[in-house]
Amino acid sequence: MIEIHKKIVLDENQKPFAVQIPIEEFERLEEILENYGLSKLMDEVVNDEKLSIENAKTYYQALKTNVES
Repeated sequence: MIEIHKKIVLDENQKPFAVQIPIEEFERLEEILENYGLSKLMDEVVNDEKLSIENAKTYYQALKTNVES
């Protein structure tokens, strides 16, 4: 488990309203979340139809054309 060195930021009434963490730990948390999200997306499409190389090229070329339009 990742260790998080947090600092609690208090408002003028001494109530917590934010947390500060070192940038390296924040970037690691981002990476963990992105990997988790990617793995969930991969799980969702594991049983989807697979495209042949030619069909995939055609499909992605159509996407590229639509974005450029």
